[in-house]
Formats: sequence, C-alpha cells, structure tokens
Amino acid sequence: MFYSNRCFYNVTGDHRQLTGSNWFISTHFPESCCSDEKMAQKGAQLSLENISCSICLDPLKDPVTLSCGHSYCMVCIKAHWDGEDQSRIYSCPQCRKTFTPRPNLEKNVLLAELVEQLKKTGLQAAAADHCYAGAEDVSCDFCTGRKMKAVKSCLVCLASYCRNHLQPHYVSPAFKKHHLVEPSKNLQNICPCHDRVMEIFCRTDQELVCHLCSVDEHEGHDTVSAAVVRTERKLQMSRLNIQQRIQRRKEDVKLLQQQVKNINVSADKTVEDNEKMFTEMIQLIQKRSRDVEQQIRSMQETEVSRVKELQEKLKQEITDLKRKDAELKQILDTRDNDQFLLNYPSESEVGESTHPSSINTSIQEDFKDMTAAVKKLRDHLQDVLRGTCTNTSPTVPQPDVLLPQPEPELKTRAELLQYLRQITLDPNTAHKCLLLSEGNSKVAVMDQRQSYPDHPDRFTDCYQVLSRESLTGRCYWEVEWRGGFIAAVSYKNISRTGSLNDCDFGYNDKSWSVQCDTNSYSFCYNNSRTFISGPPSSRVGVYLDHSAGILSFYSVSETVTLLHRVQTTFSQPLHAGVRLYIRGSTAKFIDYCKL
Repeated sequence: MFYSNRCFYNVTGDHRQLTGSNWFISTHFPESCCSDEKMAQKGAQLSLENISCSICLDPLKDPVTLSCGHSYCMVCIKAHWDGEDQSRIYSCPQCRKTFTPRPNLEKNVLLAELVEQLKKTGLQAAAADHCYAGAEDVSCDFCTGRKMKAVKSCLVCLASYCRNHLQPHYVSPAFKKHHLVEPSKNLQNICPCHDRVMEIFCRTDQELVCHLCSVDEHEGHDTVSAAVVRTERKLQMSRLNIQQRIQRRKEDVKLLQQQVKNINVSADKTVEDNEKMFTEMIQLIQKRSRDVEQQIRSMQETEVSRVKELQEKLKQEITDLKRKDAELKQILDTRDNDQFLLNYPSESEVGESTHPSSINTSIQEDFKDMTAAVKKLRDHLQDVLRGTCTNTSPTVPQPDVLLPQPEPELKTRAELLQYLRQITLDPNTAHKCLLLSEGNSKVAVMDQRQSYPDHPDRFTDCYQVLSRESLTGRCYWEVEWRGGFIAAVSYKNISRTGSLNDCDFGYNDKSWSVQCDTNSYSFCYNNSRTFISGPPSSRVGVYLDHSAGILSFYSVSETVTLLHRVQTTFSQPLHAGVRLYIRGSTAKFIDYCKL
C-alpha cells in the first residue's frame, strides 16, 4: 500500500462512493497487516485538492514526491528550484526543508496512477477544477480565493470575468453597450477599431496593430508578430552590450600590449643601467684595491730600505768593534808596563753605539690598521648589498598584467609609507647651476656653474634634474624643500633644451608638476595651470600608481593632506623630477631609513 500525507491508494482492492465533490475510499487490508494499518480500515476522505500541486494549484502532472513527503508536478518543482540555482540550496515550498545537492527527481508511479484513475471517473468536481485559472490562463478579476478562468474580457470595464461573474453583462441593461472580447491579460492592448488584441507589429509605421488591421489599413507593410519584435530587440540590446564589451576588451588588450612594451623597455633599460653601475662599482673597488696595494708596497719599500740601511750600519759597527777588540787584546797581552799604558785607549775612544739596540715595529701596526679599515669597508658594503642600510634590492612592484585594479583608499601617511621608494638624482640630467650632495639625494641652486661633463641627458635651459630610478607600479616619496620649488614626474624623453613648453616641468604633455610657494600651491600640466589650496608645509609627498594612471600630491606634516589628484593613462615609465627657480633654494629627498 502507498500513502502520503494527503492521499491513500489501495493496491489490493477498493470500494468507491461519490459524496459531493469527494471520493470516499474504503481500504481493505490483509489479515497479516500490523495493528497500525488496521486502524486506517475505517477509510479516509480524498478530495481533488488533496492531489493538486501547491505551486500551480492544478491536479498533479508527472507527480514527484520529495523526501519530506510533499508532492509536486515535476515541471513546477524544477522551475522553482531553477530560481534557487544561485544559492545552491534547494527547499520544499511547503515545509521549507532544504536539500543539498539538488535532488534527482523521479516520477511517483503510484501517485500518477491514482491521478489518472480520478481523471477517468468523470467527477463533477473534476469538471469544476478545470475551470480554475492556471499560470498561463487569464483569471477572473472578481473571484476571491482561488480564481476561476476568465471566459471574456470587457473593453469598457477593463476587467476579465469567469462564467459566473459574466452573467450580469448578459442580463443587465447597464452592460448592454459594453464590448466583450476573448480573454486578454493586457486589456490596454486591444484594437479600438476591431476589438481584437494588437499582437502584430508594423515595422513600416512602427506601431502595434491587430490581425485585421494588418490585412486592411497596413496591407503590404512589413509586419511581424509582437513576440518576434520583442525577441529581436532583446537580441539587439544583448548584441549592443556585447559589442560594447568587445570594444572595452580591445582597449584593455591595447593597454596590456602597451604595458608589455613598457615592461620590456623598462626591464632592458634597468638591466643596462644596473650593469653599468655594477661595472662602475667593480672598477671603483678594483681601483681602490690597487691604490691600497700601492700604498702598502710603498710603505713596505720605505721601511725595508730603512731597515736595510740600519742593518748595514750595524754590520759596519760590528766590524769596527771586532777590530777594536783585537787591538785591546794585543795591548792586554803586552808585558811592558810602560808600553801598555802608552797604548791603552781612553774610554771615549771605545765609545758607545750610535744605533738603536731595538728595531721599530710600528709599521706592522700600520699594516694591521689598514687591514682593519678594508675589513670595515667590506662589512659596510655587505650591509649595503644585503639591504640593511639602503634598499638596493627592494621587492620589485609587480606590474598589473591583467586589467588595472582600483587604487586602495589611502588616507593616512602610514598607508602611503608602505609604498615608499628611495629616490636618488641623476647627475647626468642636472643643470650645471645645480649642486648635488648627500649621495645625490639633495640639490641646491649655486651661483657658480658646476664642472659637470657634457651629456645629452642634461637640462641646459631649466634648473631641473630627474631621478635615476624609473618608476612603475605603486610608489611614494617625500621631498623637503626651501625657497622656490617644483615637484614633478616626467617621462624620460622630455626635451632637455629648447623653449619653455618643450622642457619645463608641467608645460608639456610629458610631465606633471606642483609648484610650492610659502602660502599657495598650483598644479600644471600641458601648459594649463590650476591653483589649489592646502595647508602650508615644507614637505611634499608624491604617490604614483602607474598601472592605474593615478598621481597624487600631498602636503606632509604630522598628517597628510591631499593637494591634487590626477587620473590619466601613463604610456611610459616615469621619473621623479625637481625644479628650483630661486637662488638659495634646496630640495632633499627623504631617506626612508631615517623616517
């Protein structure tokens, strides 16, 4: 025997009795059945509502039963679960029991047979049930509770009626002039001329018409069904959206290609510069080694010469002493007293040695001091190369090789300092009236021109200088300034000579600058100046997110205040720049080890 929480079906035999709209089923159980089953022998009431789907409210079609005991039409429960696909948690619409993963549904054969048996009986209740409105039907606007199917729609009332509620339109004179049409869900979409649904779209006149209009007033026009137009317009919108996405992706691809080119150019230039600098360092160390060796050999030669000279003098003194010793022995051996006294030398004739009795070893201490100095230099160089003093091997910022990511919201100086980058100035770019000092981190305007060699990278008309470092990724630096100062970033290929618009920071499309005065600031790009406000400060911070195209200037004290922010697209690596325009002005890049 099969039974659910709503129905019973006896597979051994049954007796049916029609009572109103319900079936009365008497179940007969074998004597071997348990006592619990015998308790159900009195029968159970079964109505058409008991075998209806709680989703569509129609009799069950291809019924399936969940593990919680509730049954539904297979199509209805699948549609319900399709709406829950995003959450990946599937539930029973009645008891809300959840299932994970989505259960595989199989038709409940016994329940399906029961439904078919009831359909074959021709019950009056079943006939009435077919009058209920389903999901695809037009329902009666005047039914309360479960709504019946509408049989007509009224163009005057703008409402739909079932057979029962439609009766006043047939019998009451008040409704005599009302126009009744076939049931329609959209009563506003009825042709006023023919009282038919306007479901044809005239492309020629760009309007909705009914079928009769399409063969009368719109004969020969380009007409299609409204559903086709709706589908086409949806596809057009989808296609437009896809084309826009394609265009955006093409732009992204171009940007990535440019990034690859920039990365390759930057990497090649960095390798070349690093190789050159390491070669210079190696040559400097080798030269220093030769100088130290030459100094040691010179000291060695001088000291050895001195020692050998002293050695020769000591040998000569030994020879003289031996001769005097032999003479004294001969005198001592003389037996004639008078002769002895006459030949006996005086004490002054014997004399003392004029040469030191010990050798000076201070030169060996000098050698030890030189070795200690070289060892100290070696240890310092090891510290530098290991990054304990300066960051000569920083973690290289990884370029954004996918789509540019949005800039993190930086509000405090501590957040900015996590992108800190040490900046050194390139002497080959400095104007000859600029003096670099403190490891090329400080620049000042001088009255006398410096003896810099000629170089194609040197600025000749503006008191400007660029950094050695090419800047990509995210980085931040700070500059302490005095006098007349301009902080800038620039492409490497900015002009070094020529007119103001060619080489001055901010007056062309290859550089961006902020001019700092005692009580004001101004931003300049491509010869367009914007005055900006901000708290006065002797220190300026610059934040760069190259891949995102973001450049920000800050006034720095105990806190940071944003002065100006640029959103653009950078096509090349950038270099930090400084311009000084008042005699006595200075600018110093802050050493991050001292922050």
